[in-house]
Amino acid sequence: MEIKKTAEGTRLTVALEGRLDTLSSRDLEKELRATVPGLTELVFDFEKLTFITSAGLRVISLAKKLMNKQGHMVIRNTQSDVMEVFDATGLSAFLEFE
Repeated sequence: MEIKKTAEGTRLTVALEGRLDTLSSRDLEKELRATVPGLTELVFDFEKLTFITSAGLRVISLAKKLMNKQGHMVIRNTQSDVMEVFDATGLSAFLEFE
């Protein structure tokens, strides 16, 4: 998986490309823990994310929990296959999608 970050002041956009699975979720969690402090807005761009596992869902849930304390998080451009996973797990009810 490729992680592309774009920072604009206290807003960070994280674009993911490929598969967010057990191995790549560790990299994403490490990146988020290093960059989330001080943010007021976190945007995930899932346009090129093709697959997500429970490990990936855990990291997204962790990011939401962290951002609830300091700002806002949104997920954009989610492909239908990935959205089905969020819907099936019930997480789509707790996350904001655009």
